[in-house]
Amino acid sequence: MAIKTFSPLDFSKARTYPLKKRLSKVKQAHLGKTYHRGSRLRSFINGLPDVLAAQNLKEITQRTAHAFRRKKTILLGMGAHPIKVGLSPLIIDFMKRGILSAVAMNGAGIIHDFELAFIGETSEDVAASLKDGSFGMARETGLFLNNAIREGYEQQRGIGEAVGRAILRSRLPHQRLSILAAGARLGIPVTVHVGIGTDIIHMHPEVNGSALGEGSLKDFHTLTSVVATLKDGVFLNFGSAVILPEVFLKALSLARNLGHPVNNLTTVNLDFIPHYRPLTNIVTRPTLGSGKGYHLTGHLEIMVPLLFASVLEEI
Repeated sequence: MAIKTFSPLDFSKARTYPLKKRLSKVKQAHLGKTYHRGSRLRSFINGLPDVLAAQNLKEITQRTAHAFRRKKTILLGMGAHPIKVGLSPLIIDFMKRGILSAVAMNGAGIIHDFELAFIGETSEDVAASLKDGSFGMARETGLFLNNAIREGYEQQRGIGEAVGRAILRSRLPHQRLSILAAGARLGIPVTVHVGIGTDIIHMHPEVNGSALGEGSLKDFHTLTSVVATLKDGVFLNFGSAVILPEVFLKALSLARNLGHPVNNLTTVNLDFIPHYRPLTNIVTRPTLGSGKGYHLTGHLEIMVPLLFASVLEEI
């Protein structure tokens, strides 16, 4: 068998060109600026390097502030994690300011929202309570939420509105911490999108499948009505990797099917791990041909306060 041989190349003949003629992506104007003690937050934000995620943060801030000034819809979708890491007061503040037009959350969101409103604390130690089957079996959580959902079903209300009204009506001690109560009080839609069997209240004897299904479907219809107004608006997704990306995509398709173009849309996914569904169903697909999608990777307890503070400074 013949062995292939390779002739050495003459590297002295490699062609070069002057560095100044090359297109460079990072220029002096893009570099970060040093922070000076006592400076304002706006100075800190403006001093971030104008590259990659920092550049995206600035663009998201500007687009959100622009949408707010033009009275366009700004919709927040979220998992339960933003509540568990202490972001409820910030979200409620943005609702009060009229920056957030509506909020959509998954089924776990109402659990942590209620528990904060009821006893001012939430998030059990799953590993410790799973051993003896006590995980998820806190009496008041299952009883209150299932009863509120059932009553809402009887009154033809969605889950979000039903639970929010129940928290206000019951005058829970810490209701100021409840996103659902804020929505009911302010008249801002807060919708809840449930996967049957995914939440601890589905383990309780008071659960009513008809009420869960009908209430969640009503909230899907409400969400679709909100999404139909998202032309030139903003959709933020905080920490939902499956439910909200799937629900949002269907609501968007249905809104467009009913004759609402929903174009020039800004979408933002923020989570500490990039996931397939948010990147595809929120960042990429909804903005094809029109608008722009962004992904920010980071811990929500740091990134959301930074983003919200940036938006307030820009507004």
